[in-house]
Amino acid sequence: MSKINAEIKKYVKENFLDELLQVEIDFDIKRGINESVDPKVVTPYQADWDDLVRLHKLVRKRRVTTILEFGCGHSTLVFADALARNRDSYGKFVTSKLRRNNPFELHVVEDMPFYLDAVKKRIPTRLESIVSFTKAEVRMTTFCDRTCTEYSELPNICPDFIYLDGPSQHSATGDICGISTRHPDRLPMSCDLLKIEHYLLPGTLIVVDGRTANARFLRLNLRRNWSYRHDKSADVNLFELVESPLGRYNQAQIRFCLGAKWPKNS
Repeated sequence: MSKINAEIKKYVKENFLDELLQVEIDFDIKRGINESVDPKVVTPYQADWDDLVRLHKLVRKRRVTTILEFGCGHSTLVFADALARNRDSYGKFVTSKLRRNNPFELHVVEDMPFYLDAVKKRIPTRLESIVSFTKAEVRMTTFCDRTCTEYSELPNICPDFIYLDGPSQHSATGDICGISTRHPDRLPMSCDLLKIEHYLLPGTLIVVDGRTANARFLRLNLRRNWSYRHDKSADVNLFELVESPLGRYNQAQIRFCLGAKWPKNS
């Protein structure tokens, strides 16, 4: 076992994430070349412990209060656990000192009933109050005359952490001049984050799992001051909204969650 895998395994064990997911710790991920683009494949992916540990650490380190997750799976349980730990550590301060009206909540948007039902059944009782689900359809649309997809409904929240791992490119209904994402050589291309960009608070972090074409689409169309990093080895794209605070409440949240030296320490 490599040193990195040993450190990941140690973190998983220390935080009981393998017990949470009820999945063995296995770093040998087997995936066919067309598995991720085959609409007939609905079997949940193997747990990618590198990704899951990274997400858990980010939520804990950044003292995240409210998560918006597109698509659900192993990550949903990991996010819920991290938020529960944040609530236990910082709940009193957040509810009394910060203007966060959905504190320690995870809001999941999903269009596929199979995955939605499967994840709901796996959520432990202690985490049920943290997770809310929005079942929404996906349709083809345009944004700035570019074809893309959108969910029919989003939760009305202000997240400080967003995880983009959905929808499937095969989920979208309709087409734009004959163009849709429903082809194995097409790519996921959602515009949902662009529609809510101006409501997001400075300090918000967006993590895009894979979906590099979609991340590039977002980068070209986002209008505010986002820092951007593409971790090629992990196949992750990260956007952080680096702007001066909007007011004293946002400033208090940034100082508490990210530190007085943010963004220099991000």
